[in-house]
Amino acid sequence: MKTCDLHTHSNFSDGTLTPTELLNKACECGLSAIALCDHNVVDGLLEFKTAAIGKNIEAVLGCELTTEYNGIELHVLGLFIDEDAFPELEQFCDEMNKRKTLATKNMVEALNKGGYEIDYESLIASTPNGHINRAHVAALMVEKGYILSVKSAFETVLRSGGEFYTSPKRLDTLEAIAFLRKIGALPVIAHPFFSTTAENLKGFWPKAKVAGLVGMETLYPMYDEETTKIAIKTAKEYGFLQSGGSDFHGENKPHIKLKEGTGNLKVPYEYFLQLKEFKNTCI
Repeated sequence: MKTCDLHTHSNFSDGTLTPTELLNKACECGLSAIALCDHNVVDGLLEFKTAAIGKNIEAVLGCELTTEYNGIELHVLGLFIDEDAFPELEQFCDEMNKRKTLATKNMVEALNKGGYEIDYESLIASTPNGHINRAHVAALMVEKGYILSVKSAFETVLRSGGEFYTSPKRLDTLEAIAFLRKIGALPVIAHPFFSTTAENLKGFWPKAKVAGLVGMETLYPMYDEETTKIAIKTAKEYGFLQSGGSDFHGENKPHIKLKEGTGNLKVPYEYFLQLKEFKNTCI
């Protein structure tokens, strides 16, 4: 069975592999298609595309936008981004990245006052594009022995709204969807039932459809069987194309493996083909 992974990250956001290393690992895993979707940046996409030249794999250029709908955090993947749309997308993300940078800087200052020794400038220098977020801070805290894992850091010391971290104001979900369609990308909602319930999103789907939403992730490592069924039912009810991915981050989320997620993820290659056909015929 040919499979794909349409949601992964590199070290240009909060992953640990370079785009080239990620692409090569995807080839080793036997994936037929892979999408790189770093958070709010496109910086690693050209390297990713170049790494795929001459290899038997389809490289999908993507981005993951952090957005909000009625107080609910939702992530929107933009898949099949055209290179000539990079500048416009970067400009769209610029304000969000400025807010995120300020929130991270304030968090580091608060951590230092709280007795955690975190050097902000060193963190900036450790990334290829100077973008850092909670995952980078959490990884350093693990390295220093302050916390056992990145996951536990997010659940305790670095939890949103806690003593040390307050989330920045996010982009509007419907605006993000409409923008992605405007630049010729395919907007796909990532893991919608991971951070909220199906009941909370009942009124969202018709509005998202009007805004231009093309697809939604129905296969995701952190979904149980019942959640997967709800996601598939929702996609079929509103006519969304299905997608899926591991949300691979490398060593920042070592329990999540490329291609297989937590062990049983299998995203059909047909999902990629259906999305690609939509891109070729409807955008």
